[in-house]
Amino acid sequence: MARGKGKATKTKKQKYISKAGVISHHKSLARSGEMNLKKEIGDNQHQSSDSESNKKIAKNTALLYVRMLLTMFVSLYTSRVVLKVLGVDNFGIYNVVGGIVIMLSFLNSAMSSATQRYFSFQLGKKDYKQLKKIFSITVNIHFFIALLVVLLAETLGLWFLNSILNIPETRMVAANCVYQFSVATLFMTVVTVPYNAAIIAHERMNIYAYISIFEVLAKLVVVYLIQVLDGDKLTIYATLLFPIATFVPAIYWFYCKRNFQECSYSWVWDRDKYKEILSYAGWNLWGNLAVVGFDQGINLLLNIFFGPTVNAARGVAYQVNSAISNFVSNFQLALNPQIFKSYAANKLEYMQRLVFQGSRLSYYLLLLLTLPVLFQTELILRWWLKVVPDYTVTFTQLILINALITSLSGSLITAAQATGRIRVYQSIVGGILLLNVPLSYIFLKSGSSPSSTMIIMIVINFLALIARLFLLQRLGVLNSYLYIKRVILNVFLVTALVVGIVYSFISFISFDEFYEFVFRSIFIESISVLCIYLVGLSQDEKFYIRSLFFNKKTD
Repeated sequence: MARGKGKATKTKKQKYISKAGVISHHKSLARSGEMNLKKEIGDNQHQSSDSESNKKIAKNTALLYVRMLLTMFVSLYTSRVVLKVLGVDNFGIYNVVGGIVIMLSFLNSAMSSATQRYFSFQLGKKDYKQLKKIFSITVNIHFFIALLVVLLAETLGLWFLNSILNIPETRMVAANCVYQFSVATLFMTVVTVPYNAAIIAHERMNIYAYISIFEVLAKLVVVYLIQVLDGDKLTIYATLLFPIATFVPAIYWFYCKRNFQECSYSWVWDRDKYKEILSYAGWNLWGNLAVVGFDQGINLLLNIFFGPTVNAARGVAYQVNSAISNFVSNFQLALNPQIFKSYAANKLEYMQRLVFQGSRLSYYLLLLLTLPVLFQTELILRWWLKVVPDYTVTFTQLILINALITSLSGSLITAAQATGRIRVYQSIVGGILLLNVPLSYIFLKSGSSPSSTMIIMIVINFLALIARLFLLQRLGVLNSYLYIKRVILNVFLVTALVVGIVYSFISFISFDEFYEFVFRSIFIESISVLCIYLVGLSQDEKFYIRSLFFNKKTD
């Protein structure tokens, strides 16, 4: 009996143990299920957040494109009228004198990039107390930079204008007038950079678009006035542009004061934060000096070797480039805050996806616009300007090819800025870009044509693109080999395919000049869209486009 009772007791214990194990197992499963559920909810929240970010990018891009279409047409019209009214030499003088002031603005460009990065970064971290402090610090720094730029402009810049540049003696008074108004305009632009950065960081692109539209419409009025007012046209043009340059920054200031709590200035002294921001801007300074030398340094070299006429041709080419490239810059302007914020939130995979898409889509947007111009440059310039300065056709074609290469770098530059670790990046990339000026000088001194400077620029820009890729991989935010595969090889294949098809068939198209232009443009665009859709886009992007199309049809 005792043994039997013992057996019974043992069996009972086993049952309890077994039951406890089952309960423990169920609890474990419950915990596991809860963890999986939390993970799933987290993933869904991330996906929902990414989807909202993508929608915001799309909405802001659309707003900026409306702004850009109006500004593009107005800018192209005003450029034509200004060239006609001022004449080739005066137009060239205006461009090269403005180029000196732009060169002096490299200090502001460096700090502007830093301001934009710190604003977007703190918004991504949702640290509004720190954001207010950074605003006040950047206002102080920009005011100091504005004073320093004016000091440089009124000493070194003024000496360069009157002693080095190739400007006819009879136009020196007008050139100095243009220069002084340009310096005053730059001062106003510099001190309002923090307010502009706040609007972009908050992604209020509608306000940015409205103010830009007002600016171009005001410039349209200026173009009308220079045609009807008597006097020196170059002086009148510079004088009338100055009130616009003063009023537009005032609008940015007023809007930010009314709408953003952090845009309330107070004196702040935080030595470590000043040091951090200035250190970041310091390395940007080298990079921006390289970019300014890359663009305006060549403009000054062309003036020294060839005079204002070649500056006029280059100015026209850059007007065309600016009008077309605005399509891409608007898209990148809408994209940049999300890259900063995704890095701040440690969403590196999403950030890399944005960078890849930003590079490819920027390139394809520009390709759609540049190909009809590249194949019909002479005709378009003749219709637009009536009298086309020498070298303008070649300059325009080369600058557009360069713009295609540059469009791939926009997202890469933002990704590097987001990390804050830019010392090595700016040293190497800036060093590559600065080679443009000495190499161009050597070629021009040896008797090469002005076009050689553009070819050198294209080669150097491509080398800088490759350097950016491997430097970003070193920073741990990008897989360079994946970028080459999914972006560079992709856009190269699409471009080769489109150009090959268009070049093969375009010679057979022969009509009246106007109808030939229309038919060629439609043919080029149709082939481009087809090749980009079939070869250039990922499956997700194709699905997104199809869903947009069918949703519109259903609506």
